[in-house]
Amino acid sequence: MEFKISRVRHPKEKFYGSLMLVIGSLIWLIAVGAIVAAVMLAPEGIAIIFVVAFYIALLWFMSFVARALTRAYMIGHYVMVSEQQFPQLHKMVQDGARALGLKEAPQAFVYNSSGVMNAMALTLVGRTRYIWLTSQLIDADNEEQVKFVIGHELGHHVAGHLDTVPSLLHLPAYIVPFLGQAYSRGRELTCDRVGLVVSRNIQASRTALQMLACGSAKLNAQMNPTAFEAQERMVPSIAGFFLHIFSFYPRLTRRVEAISQFAQSANQSPAPQVREQAGRVEPQMA
Repeated sequence: MEFKISRVRHPKEKFYGSLMLVIGSLIWLIAVGAIVAAVMLAPEGIAIIFVVAFYIALLWFMSFVARALTRAYMIGHYVMVSEQQFPQLHKMVQDGARALGLKEAPQAFVYNSSGVMNAMALTLVGRTRYIWLTSQLIDADNEEQVKFVIGHELGHHVAGHLDTVPSLLHLPAYIVPFLGQAYSRGRELTCDRVGLVVSRNIQASRTALQMLACGSAKLNAQMNPTAFEAQERMVPSIAGFFLHIFSFYPRLTRRVEAISQFAQSANQSPAPQVREQAGRVEPQMA
């Protein structure tokens, strides 16, 4: 069975990502055209090129330094997951990366979040792909829920969300109001789908999302994702709309609803299929 991200990428990410790519590319072309015109028409055109090149190099250098410092801090303050350190977590990351066809699994780290429940995918200098898991998330989630979270973060890597070239092409399009937020929400919905593919457990996937709202390890086993999903229909339409368009993340109630819809539709379509058995799902590629 070969995993293909195109089969699980959310339609909203496809639409807004394509829109971002078109708008961003056009803005880059206009900027390059303006620089070329300035060079040809203005006597100080060569100086303009040097100024632009200087600022581009300066921004790249600042980014490089920030990523290098972050990597150094991470290695010195976080706990690196490996075969010797948290081997069960390490196996989850390795198995998830293998299931998604990644040639090299990202390096995972666990850090003291001081009560904050979160996870993150990022790229830094050196070994570029990383996953961060907070201690609070590990404490609150059970093993199956952690698999979903790891799968979600692996999704950002396998979907190319952190790749340099697409990110640069998309960058100018963020000037369009609300477009960047819509694209970000679409990416999160895609990664939730990838998390389901990795966890192969629809119940754990839904409750892992709900846990972000609940945050209680004590209440973990008592969570009812169906009841939580029903809250989506209680969100006030006008206030909910404005909160939605400004947010880079979908509402948690919406995410639980969306992952349920994906699992259901996958069972009814030829590819990818998700077979559910006693709370577990088995992705199948036709």
